[in-house]
Amino acid sequence: MSSKSPTPQDAANLLLQLRRRREMSHRPVPGQGLSSRMALFRVWQAQRLAATHADLLASARYGPACRFFLDDIYAAKDFTQRNHDIERMHRFMLRFLPAGLIRTLTLAIELNTLTEGLDAALLRALVEDLGVSDSITPQQYAQGYRVCDNYADRKLQIDLIVAVGQGLERLVRLPLVGLTLQLARGPALRGGWHEMQGFLQRGYDAFKHMGPAGQFLALIQRREMQILDQIFAGHPRPLEIPEEESGAR
Repeated sequence: MSSKSPTPQDAANLLLQLRRRREMSHRPVPGQGLSSRMALFRVWQAQRLAATHADLLASARYGPACRFFLDDIYAAKDFTQRNHDIERMHRFMLRFLPAGLIRTLTLAIELNTLTEGLDAALLRALVEDLGVSDSITPQQYAQGYRVCDNYADRKLQIDLIVAVGQGLERLVRLPLVGLTLQLARGPALRGGWHEMQGFLQRGYDAFKHMGPAGQFLALIQRREMQILDQIFAGHPRPLEIPEEESGAR
């Protein structure tokens, strides 16, 4: 269970088991949809992230990876079906592949679970403690963080974003990962696993396009940690960061 590189046998075994196992038939899950307040919150937060990392979004090299995080982690969407599918596939794959091969998927699940919990707590603080109804200001957003008083969890969230990115960077270097995704695409789409397959493919394509991800991830980590520290320090403009020469291209 310690192998970190896929072998042709790993790929063949996974595809074989996907075809054989009836329990992997797709199960639609009815989503609850986003409440109007959660939708407002997610849109506002995505706009904040897009503004903070505008240079990365505009970069020919880094743009797709930045867009992947914005659209597939922080977007104002109901991810119920995708999250359910990913967790089912994760449990299934643990039985047939080395744990090292699916570590990135494990981290992505952890990041998603943590993010949903943090978002729910922050929205509750904004509404119940700060009286937010139909608009959010940077000052209210920052005060909501301080009401929640979960600096360690917020730092963990940033660390997990970096860890998922590092894992994707490693995976795209392994030729059999891309091949396995290609071979699994047809069965996945025919079986109804559209949302999960799209999520995995977009992440793979974005990081394959980017190449080395060290600078991209370091920029995100530095900026988000600076904002986090400014929020908890009571900075008057907590969501602003000094202009910097990022080197994004």
